[in-house]
Amino acid sequence: MSSATLAGTTALVTGAARGIGRAVAERLGREGAAVALLGRGATSLEAVHTALTERGTRTVAVVADVTDPEAVRRAVGRVEDELGPLDLVVNNAGLIDAAEVPFWEADAAQWWDVVETNLRGPVNVDRTVLPGMVSRGRGRIVNLSSGFAVSADPHYSAYTTSKSALLRLTDTIARPLAERGVHVFDISPGAVPTDMTAGMAMFADKTDWYDVDFFLNAVVAVAEGRLDALSGRFLHAGKDDLDALAARAEEIAAIDARTMHLRPYGPDDPQR
Repeated sequence: MSSATLAGTTALVTGAARGIGRAVAERLGREGAAVALLGRGATSLEAVHTALTERGTRTVAVVADVTDPEAVRRAVGRVEDELGPLDLVVNNAGLIDAAEVPFWEADAAQWWDVVETNLRGPVNVDRTVLPGMVSRGRGRIVNLSSGFAVSADPHYSAYTTSKSALLRLTDTIARPLAERGVHVFDISPGAVPTDMTAGMAMFADKTDWYDVDFFLNAVVAVAEGRLDALSGRFLHAGKDDLDALAARAEEIAAIDARTMHLRPYGPDDPQR
């Protein structure tokens, strides 16, 4: 039973119509947050909106494509008019490469669709919500990341490129945002069973899926402020003991761990 730890807060979830996005929206609602749902499909989005409303969650559903900056601005404006200023944003909307093929064989248009959705989408959302968060001196953003962000897979070059770039963006903006009371995280849920992963050939025979609750618990921990000291770090919800990492945050920061680095070839490497 929920303890409603997020009562009085407002969250926005992109890609909220299904899969992880819907699960995040439902969990945040159970925790007492008002939840804004953003997605491209009106019918599927409305189904989530109805389910949340029936459970007593304050919610609004807005149809918008995250790759369209003007549509995002209009959506966020409507959300804040109806639910109030945003405390939490979960950038979940994403695409995966349509086929497991080498980069040079990939469909060019679909390749860019993946990168635009996975990278430009969060950029558009963040540039829209961050001025308000910074002016209020509070706010938290969760980017849905992946193990592909730190371990490239040549069969998914668009997805890998987009998630790695998003990780670098998070690393780049985290410190100046933290100085202003705003915290940003890249969190991988691991491979969880969704429509997207079901269509990936590499997971055709997979049975040892991660439990999506690991990721949902991580999002709640972020929303509650328990992971602020790890802002800017790559976290894997399925593998990490997040409370233990938070307890070691100073140590992690001192060695700049869980951020992207060029690995030196030795002590005489001029890039060391």
